[in-house]
Amino acid sequence: MCGRYALALRPSEVRHQLEQAQMPVDETPADDAVRQSYNFAPGYHGLVYRADGPGHGGATGETKYRLQAMQWGLVPFWTKRNPDYGSKIKTINCRDDSLIEDRGMWTTMKKKKRCIIVAQGFYEWLKKGNEKLPHFTRRKDGQLMCLAGLWDAVQFEDSTKKLFTYTIITTDSNKQLNFLHDRMPVILDNGSEAIRTWLDPARTEWTKDLQSLLKPYHGELECYPVSKDVGKVGNNSPSFLVPINSAANKNNIANFFGNQKKMANNKAEERNDGTVKVEHDVNEPRATTDRVEGTEDNAPLPIPVTTGSQISEEPKGIKREHSEAEDDSGTAAAEPPQKMQKPASSAKNTASPRKTPAKKQGTRSATSNGSAAKTSKGDGSQKITSFFSK
Repeated sequence: MCGRYALALRPSEVRHQLEQAQMPVDETPADDAVRQSYNFAPGYHGLVYRADGPGHGGATGETKYRLQAMQWGLVPFWTKRNPDYGSKIKTINCRDDSLIEDRGMWTTMKKKKRCIIVAQGFYEWLKKGNEKLPHFTRRKDGQLMCLAGLWDAVQFEDSTKKLFTYTIITTDSNKQLNFLHDRMPVILDNGSEAIRTWLDPARTEWTKDLQSLLKPYHGELECYPVSKDVGKVGNNSPSFLVPINSAANKNNIANFFGNQKKMANNKAEERNDGTVKVEHDVNEPRATTDRVEGTEDNAPLPIPVTTGSQISEEPKGIKREHSEAEDDSGTAAAEPPQKMQKPASSAKNTASPRKTPAKKQGTRSATSNGSAAKTSKGDGSQKITSFFSK
C-alpha cells in the first residue's frame, strides 16, 4: 500500500537528477504545473515519467521520454463524469497480482500506458495498539525513487479538456519493510534496463517479462519513524523527512535535555570567568531585519525629537529674555534659577464687559425658592381693589 509520498522538487530539478541517472527527458512541464509537497496526497498533481513511440504523442522516428503532470488516482478513459474523491482514492494503487490475468479495469493501461512515478520516498503507518506511527522510506543513496505505475486519459461529457491520471503498482513487502506493512510500491532502479523495458512503447501486449518486473525491492533502503503531523493532509514541512530521533529534529526529547545541559554549562562558565559563551543553533530560524543596531527586541523604535519640535512645545506668548544676572558669574552660580512669573490676570487689567440691565432689580437669594421682589409700578397699573377703596 502507498497512500502518501514526498516530492518537494520542481520539475526542472527532477529532470536534472533523472538525466544524471541516464534517463533522458525530452519534455518537462512548467514548475507551477505540479504540486511540490513533503506530504503528497491523493488528488494532487504529481510528476510522471513516460515514453512516446513513433506515432504516439507526436513522437516521430524514435522514442521520446517526457515528464508530465498527472493527477494521482486513476480515472479510466470510459468514465462519463468526473468521479468524487471517494471513488478516486480507490484507484491510487494497483495490486501486481491483479495484472496477471487478461481482464479487469487495468487491461488497456497495462499494455500501452505504463509509467514511472517520481518520488523522494513514501510514507507508511505502523499500527501499534490504538496508535499509528508514520514511517518514511527512501533510497539509502539519496537518489529519486522510481515507482512503477499505470496512467490513463479521460475526457468527461461536460469538458473540453483531457484529464491525465495515474496509479502506483504495489507488490509484496520485502523483509526490511515487512514489520511495517505487507505491501510496498514496486521500485525500479534509476537508469536500469528494467525501466527501459517497462516503458518500451513497442511492447503493446502484456507478457511474463513485464509481470516479472513487479517484485519486492532488494536494494538498500532507509526506513524510520517521522513526525505524526504528516498524518494530516495539508500539513507540509521538510521536517517530515527527518527521523523523529535525529539530532536535527527539534522535537526530539533528547535534544531538549541536551540543550538544557548546554545552558547549565554556559551559566557555570559565566559564573567562573564573568563572560557568557554564545553558541549558534544551526536549526534556529534567523530572519533578517532592519532593526537599528543596539536594540534587542522588536518593539517600535521611538521617533527622535527634532529641534523644531522642542521649540514648538514651548508655551506660546511668553518671551524668554536674557537676564543681566546670568552674566554675573558670582551670583549666577550661587542663586538658583528664578521661576518664571506668570503674567497678571487679565481680570485685573481689563474689566470684562457687563451688560447693563434694562431695569434695576433687587437682590434675590440663591438659597430661597421665594418669588422675585416686586417692583413699584405707576398708577396706571394698580390693582382694581385699590381703586374701589378710595
